[in-house]
Amino acid sequence: MTDGPDAESGADATLAVDAVVLDIDGVLVNVEHSYRRAVVESLDRVYGETIDADGVQAFKEAGGFNDDWDLTHAAALFLLARREGLDRDVQSFTDAVSASGGGLDGAHAVVADALDPDERERVLAAWDPERLTDTFQQLYLGSERYRELEGGEPTLDEPGFIEDETVLVDRATLATLTERYRVGIVTGRPAAEAAIALERVGLEVPEDHRFTMDSDLPGKPDPDALVELAERLGATRLAFAGDTLDDVRCAVNAGEADPERTYYGVGVLTGGLSGEEGRRKFADAGADAVVETVDDLPDRLG
Repeated sequence: MTDGPDAESGADATLAVDAVVLDIDGVLVNVEHSYRRAVVESLDRVYGETIDADGVQAFKEAGGFNDDWDLTHAAALFLLARREGLDRDVQSFTDAVSASGGGLDGAHAVVADALDPDERERVLAAWDPERLTDTFQQLYLGSERYRELEGGEPTLDEPGFIEDETVLVDRATLATLTERYRVGIVTGRPAAEAAIALERVGLEVPEDHRFTMDSDLPGKPDPDALVELAERLGATRLAFAGDTLDDVRCAVNAGEADPERTYYGVGVLTGGLSGEEGRRKFADAGADAVVETVDDLPDRLG
């Protein structure tokens, strides 16, 4: 909404709000060893090569990868295009994806531009998003949860990376937020996986105050879910806290789409962005505040 925080001094004004919306991954739970690990290992299991954690972050920063399945599919396009002669590293590729509008469509555009028709045909013939997604879910959920939530019989015998997610927020922080403000959730997780995370951290949010991958509205940075949630919460001034640039962009876009309300984007430095560089990137994306952890959020709100 504003020109963003002072990335050098860290001086941010108090944000007067009547509602708070939280992302889950990288804000309430640490997904470095769950979702992000599933990206890396799914690619390796399917194609015998992969990207590293820095590569996953590069895709996140390209924009349009709120959905980790899309990110995995785009990274697979990158790896397969490299086999056909694409002369780019991950950072160069994701920069080009960002310049092409971000997301999976952007990845397709970069590959289409870089390769000749025969090379593109071979890439798409080898690209198997359904297998990637299924492998991802088996690794992330583990055998037991996969049977329960996906309704199929797993081909992998895994305990599930979801069990390695650790809580990033103190319960006292959640109590403070829910006592002072109306609270909602906007996340790229499927609804069932969002429910598991919320139970793990001890946050009760009515289902109609949650927007997930399963919701009808598009994912971040599209503002529709955040605007609709502001309406449902009866909010006039809302803070949205997330760990990615797309979370902040979502708040910025909501302010443009719904000028009758005030939307503040708050960057949280417990996901892939950290330190002064993370603060600068959040500021450049339009963040109104940046906090080290979500536990610092109540002190920033009025």
